[in-house]
Amino acid sequence: MLNALEVFTTVVVGLMVGVEFAVAFVMNRIFDALPGDADQLARSHGGRMLGALMPVWYIGSLVLSAVWAAAAWSDPGTGLVVIAAALLVVSVIMSILLLVPINNRGKTWTPENRPDDWKEQMNRWDRYHYARVAVIVAAFTLLVAALV
Repeated sequence: MLNALEVFTTVVVGLMVGVEFAVAFVMNRIFDALPGDADQLARSHGGRMLGALMPVWYIGSLVLSAVWAAAAWSDPGTGLVVIAAALLVVSVIMSILLLVPINNRGKTWTPENRPDDWKEQMNRWDRYHYARVAVIVAAFTLLVAALV
């Protein structure tokens, strides 16, 4: 049963990392290249869609990692899982304090009501997101190392 939990947790976190990596390095670059207001409209839609999904994914990943650490407390590699869980806590805190406030504003914007500095706000979100991606990549790497 523990093996199944380990693999499931690693897959869930790995998929989350993949989605967030794609947002950072693929989707946002595609959105930036769209003509007219399409960039802002795409980001607003993405903010609504992923803004509803990602909190569950982040918290779920953290809970799964914590359960893994507790279930395997005396096993070798558990320290790596604990550090990975701590990094996932950091990613949740970063999300709540830095990214969610910007996302909550951005997901309501339309070409008619967006602020003049909307691009600067999206660039700030992107920078915070790059840092968060680095944190969750590190967490995923530790989970993989603990798995093997």
